[in-house]
Amino acid sequence: MNTLKSTFLLVLLTVFLVLIGDYFGGRNGMLMAFVLSVAFNFGTYFFSDKLALSMYRAQPVTREQLPRVYAVIDRLSARQNLPIPKVYVIPSESPNAFATGRSPAHASVAVTNGILNLLDDEELEGVLAHELGHIRNRDILTSSIAATLAGAITIMARMGYWASLFGGYDGRDDRDRGGFTGLLMLILAPIAATLIQLAISRSREYEADATGARETGNPYALARALQKLDNYSRRIPLQASPATAHLFIVAPLLGSGGIANLFSTHPPVKDRIHRLIGRDLV
Repeated sequence: MNTLKSTFLLVLLTVFLVLIGDYFGGRNGMLMAFVLSVAFNFGTYFFSDKLALSMYRAQPVTREQLPRVYAVIDRLSARQNLPIPKVYVIPSESPNAFATGRSPAHASVAVTNGILNLLDDEELEGVLAHELGHIRNRDILTSSIAATLAGAITIMARMGYWASLFGGYDGRDDRDRGGFTGLLMLILAPIAATLIQLAISRSREYEADATGARETGNPYALARALQKLDNYSRRIPLQASPATAHLFIVAPLLGSGGIANLFSTHPPVKDRIHRLIGRDLV
C-alpha cells in the first residue's frame, strides 16, 4: 500500500509540474516542466531523506558517542528483524524525533538534544520503537516524498505567481488573468500540499504508536513520552518547515486547537494517549 502511495505522489508531482509548465509557458514550458519533474522524482527518491536531515543540521553519531540510543535501537531492530538504521542528532533543545529513508535498508533515525535530556530510558525506548515502527511499516519513503512534494508545490506556486505578473515564461501578455490565476495558485497550492500531508500522516502516527507499544510491551512509557514531548514542545518550539512537520513524532508547529487541528499533520496527543492506554495520564 505504501509503495502505491509513493508512486501516486511521484506521478502527482509530475502531472502538477507539467500542467503548471503548460499554463505559464505553453509547449516549451511543458517540456521544461517535464524535464524538471524527472529530476525532481529522481532526487526525491534517492535524496529526500538527506534533504530532511540537512534541513535540521542533523549530525551522524557513533555508538561511542551515543551508546544509550544505540543500545535501544540494537535491541528493537533485532526483535523486529530490521537492519540497524543510521542515527543522527539534531542540535536543538526542543524535544522531538523522526525517521526517514527510502527503505529499511536505507533508514535513518534523528533525535534532538532536547529529547535526550528530557526522557528517561523507558520513555526514550518508546519513542525509538515508534520511529522503528515507521520504518517497519514502510511509510518512511512516503513521508519523505510527501515532504519534498509539499515543498515543490509551494515553490512552483510562487514561481507561477511571479511569472504571471510578467506575462508568463513564453512572453504571453495576459497579465490581468495571469496575475489573478497566479495569486489563486499561491493561495491554493500550500493548501493542496497540506492536504497531501494530512492524507498520509494521521493514520501513520496511530499505527506507529501501536507498533511501538507492542514491541516494547510498555504503552504507558510511550504515553508518558508523548505527554512530555507535547508539553515541552510548546515551551521550546522547534523551528521547522511546514513541508516537513509531518515527519516528527509530535508536531513542531503547534496550533491552538479548534480549526487549527484540522490542518495539523498529527492527531491530537490526547487522542494518541487514549488509544495507547485507554485514558488520560494522571
